[in-house]
Amino acid sequence: MKAGSKTSPEFVLSGIKVVDFSRLLPGPWASQMMADFGAEVIKVEQPGIGDGARHNPPHYRTSSAYFHSVNRNKRGIALDLAKPEAQAVAHKLIAEADVVLESYRVGVTKKLGIDYETCKKLNGEVVYCSITGFGQDGPYAPIPGHDLVIQAVTGIMGTNLERGLGVPEVPLFQAADYSAGAIAMIGILLALMRRQQTGKGRFVDCSMFDSLFSMANIASTSGMATQAGYSGQPVVESYGGNPRYNHYTTKDGKGVAISLLEAKLWREFCTTINRTDLIDEDESPADRHTTHGEKGKVYEQVLTNYCAARTRDEIVQELTAIGAPICPILTPAEALLDEHVIHRGLIEYIDAPGEGTIPQIGNPLASMGLSESKRSPAPGLGEHDAEILAELGYSEDQIADLKKLGAMGQ
Repeated sequence: MKAGSKTSPEFVLSGIKVVDFSRLLPGPWASQMMADFGAEVIKVEQPGIGDGARHNPPHYRTSSAYFHSVNRNKRGIALDLAKPEAQAVAHKLIAEADVVLESYRVGVTKKLGIDYETCKKLNGEVVYCSITGFGQDGPYAPIPGHDLVIQAVTGIMGTNLERGLGVPEVPLFQAADYSAGAIAMIGILLALMRRQQTGKGRFVDCSMFDSLFSMANIASTSGMATQAGYSGQPVVESYGGNPRYNHYTTKDGKGVAISLLEAKLWREFCTTINRTDLIDEDESPADRHTTHGEKGKVYEQVLTNYCAARTRDEIVQELTAIGAPICPILTPAEALLDEHVIHRGLIEYIDAPGEGTIPQIGNPLASMGLSESKRSPAPGLGEHDAEILAELGYSEDQIADLKKLGAMGQ
């Protein structure tokens, strides 16, 4: 760890200093996780505009709920990296950092004076992680990384086309963003461990595409079988073709998700609803992820009728009693208030200046004592300018001069 880093023996990353130039989702989410685990994170933003996530709806009184959800436990400084004076400040931060994180398009960091070669000269032990859409090289490298296009080209969205179901709807979850954030975290932690062994830093090339593609193994199974010289048929059914692994509309217009894949679970369900005639004694483990052929049409109709005759909550109450994996489809607002979420401590409330008390989704490792439990809100744009500059050795007059030069916010 570098001199000047805050230390506390309580958490694994205590004493690690992270300078975070990233924006929007993957990088800020990754650095927030590091902050949760004890790291000191300094968020660097453009004066006047800041991280684009600051402007995403919905808002609290003055700031974005989205921005607060991925930037807690950080301090913030505003620097106009197009100006040499601001680059000089960034270089001082980098010289004291253990980790530098950025998410600019390929080539932009060199123009801003914060590329890896520059950072390595300033600090040979720094772990430098660059999150891009498609990596540092390759045919797609120049394309800006947005979740939708990444999901499209990994083949995950194309599972609908493979099954003759047409072009799918826009995904409801930002899988590429979060997979990149998770892989970035893993890469940084591994690089820090290697640094302990060698004393040297390294460059971590984290591609959103690579990250999500590496998790697309189920979607890619038919393609992999074809590549190996086999038919690739039938395809694995985990995308709605299996009526026992699907969602259904309930009597009150809501919905439930049904996951009765295993023969044992299906048998218990059929017994509960007095339809033992639907039990197939010849069902084998190979039938688990299939359409169940002609029987599948009967299963689908029975499940459709069963759900249409009962409210969502009636179904959940009846079937959770037998331990069936059938759960309500909750809206995001309902999920925040769900009894299991509350029991697991996954929602916390913090005081944010100017906003009042706001909810935060907790760290899933907090209950094991691995994560900071007392959260601080996301920083205001340039909120800690003077504090951070003073720690770097700048006098009040020098700070005032930087502001006059437009190197940072006013």
